[in-house]
Amino acid sequence: MTGFELYLKRNSKKFDAYLAGFFSDGSHPDMRRYLYGPVAEFTANAGKRHRPLICLLACEAVGGDPERAKPSAAAIEHFHTAALIHDDIEDSSLTRRDEPCMHVSEGDGIAINAGDLALSLVCGTVVHDPGLDDATKLLVLAELVDMTTRTIEGQALDIGWARDDRFDLTVEDYLVMARHKTAFYSGGVPLAVGAIVGGGTDEQVEALREFGMAAGLAFQIQDDVLNLVGTRESTKKDFRSDLTEGKRTLVAIHALENSARRERLLEILSARVTDSALLDEAVAIMTEAGSIAFANGYARDLILDAKRSLEDALPDSKARKLLLSMADFFVKRSS
Repeated sequence: MTGFELYLKRNSKKFDAYLAGFFSDGSHPDMRRYLYGPVAEFTANAGKRHRPLICLLACEAVGGDPERAKPSAAAIEHFHTAALIHDDIEDSSLTRRDEPCMHVSEGDGIAINAGDLALSLVCGTVVHDPGLDDATKLLVLAELVDMTTRTIEGQALDIGWARDDRFDLTVEDYLVMARHKTAFYSGGVPLAVGAIVGGGTDEQVEALREFGMAAGLAFQIQDDVLNLVGTRESTKKDFRSDLTEGKRTLVAIHALENSARRERLLEILSARVTDSALLDEAVAIMTEAGSIAFANGYARDLILDAKRSLEDALPDSKARKLLLSMADFFVKRSS
């Protein structure tokens, strides 16, 4: 277990408790049933909380007090909640973290509204933070608004390509989509926000942002790989659902560009198949094309370059060591 994994394990429950304080009962008893309760339950069914916790680490890494960054870190996690609730509807997913998706258990209307509440908490949490001065609030809010826009842009590409059966895509097309959809809110912005709240220099903020963008992109690539060759236990989501949904992943696009069996792979991806034998065949074609190895290597190179740049930009500290360990953790997830 990496140092970063231990950090997540030791601190995620504390952050869970902090997040729970954001969900009231509202001004009518039924608001809990139809709004605050579903969002609170979804939030409590937590992942590893890496996004808010790396925000706290970035604050500490530039010499700030991580407690001061907690509301901003919570704002990022509220965005994550909103994105997942809405994403499950858009992808017609059935389960999330081994539980029925909210739109399955509560219906589309309740789920959309719940996601909207989580989205409203993103800026609201920062606006009402008594620990930040107004100038810092504006800087953080600008980051969060940009993060939201970039993520929605990436999601638009992902959804649009699937809707229009677009397979005329390049590796660079994928990288643009993944940077927007995942890297901003899973890495770049949490680290930049933490550094801003911690009083970091402009150079430190940008170095942490670039490190987070690289790590966030590697995180998405590893998710793509895990969905194909991981296990249900490691992914906590529908195994090989990316194939069934015809997702334009780095692995799929590379294989379509390089496989001698391109037409057969295209046939399987276009058919939205669920048959395990056909899914196995698709993964075999991708493996033969060297596409899984290509994705793993691309993510590994991203992380190695990012680690070198961060070591040059920040003074040695426990927080910097944990951030570097985070990069190792993202690569490790492929195995």
